Amino acid sequence: MRRYLRVVVLCLACGFCSLLYAFSQLAVSLEEGAAGSGGKPQAGVASWIAGGGRGAARRAGDAGTSARPGRWDRYSPKIQPIERMHLAVVACGERLEETITMLKSAIIFSIKPLQFHVFAEDQLHDSFKGILDGWSFLHTFNYSLYPITFPSENAAEWKKLFKPCASQRLFLPLILKEVDSLLYVDTDILFLRPVDDIWSLLKKFNSTQIAAMAPEHEEPRIGWYNRFARHPYYGKTGVNSGVMLMNMTRMRRKYFKNDMTPVRLRWADILMPLLKKYKLNITWGDQDLLNIIFFHNPESLFVFPCQWNYRPDHCIYGSNCVEAEEEGIFVLHGNRGVYHDDKQPAFRAVYEALRNCSFEDDHIRSLLKPLELELQKTVHTYCGKLYKIFIKQLTKSIQARYDRPPKER
Repeated sequence: MRRYLRVVVLCLACGFCSLLYAFSQLAVSLEEGAAGSGGKPQAGVASWIAGGGRGAARRAGDAGTSARPGRWDRYSPKIQPIERMHLAVVACGERLEETITMLKSAIIFSIKPLQFHVFAEDQLHDSFKGILDGWSFLHTFNYSLYPITFPSENAAEWKKLFKPCASQRLFLPLILKEVDSLLYVDTDILFLRPVDDIWSLLKKFNSTQIAAMAPEHEEPRIGWYNRFARHPYYGKTGVNSGVMLMNMTRMRRKYFKNDMTPVRLRWADILMPLLKKYKLNITWGDQDLLNIIFFHNPESLFVFPCQWNYRPDHCIYGSNCVEAEEEGIFVLHGNRGVYHDDKQPAFRAVYEALRNCSFEDDHIRSLLKPLELELQKTVHTYCGKLYKIFIKQLTKSIQARYDRPPKER
């Protein structure tokens, strides 16, 4: 009897062990199956980050639909969310076409995906939505539309400062509270190289720097601030706020030195007192307020070279942006309305070429020759004599993105 019981117990033990083994094998096979199904989406994401060609972007977008949170996300911690570059613009009045052309130039050369934050008057929202929704096949950007918003108690005063809606940019750190870093640009900006390159300057900020801008002038003899300003300004010639890169987390946390009180003030608390003190002495509105802030807090500003914000001022009296002569223009800023008149035909030629360009690879590749011919017609102007700097970097950007085989992008 005892021998019989021993045999039964032994058989039960063997059966139990076999069952445990079977379950463990089943678990392993399920895990491998989940990992296998996630391999392709991961490769798609990698090609988007490294390659950056728009073909790669479309494939990554398609793969991204099957790579939504699921079994693969639970089993593998290796997939990291793709970093989006946040780009903000404020559009009022007749600035729809300009803004759309700027956004198009950002998309054409961008590598990492973009998140657009478009602040616009209510009557422009339907137009923006119709155009941007029509670009959704690109899978390279998302966008959000916002109304123009100022603090209620002083809204009218802020809106009429300088140009309608221009001072909206001052309140972006307070409105976009969940956004860590942001590139703000005026509507009359054109990107001639990837947004990724100016975005990468964030990594060059030291521990005290919260924002980056370019000088208002390179040559003090023609500088506006050093000759006419009736308020403090940054550096020798002031800074231009048309292209402003911001670490907004730092901006929200910082306490700023000022000339109104010995107590340091946070961003949310400093703007209105500054406006009240200087509103009779400022000409360029919000840009002047930024100059005053960084005059008192110079350690907080990273200054990037003039080719990141190249304006007619850099060539109408002769060339005074050495970096652009050497490397070409990176970001073109058509202030003074030069995209829409005949005063600076070189600027207008670049604008019209990008405005009329489609997203087709062949169309982008064929952009350069007609543009160069148009620019050669502008050599009777000071800026036109420098026409090669308008296409130097643009040529490199197009070759890097559209002339290489997809696997090399």
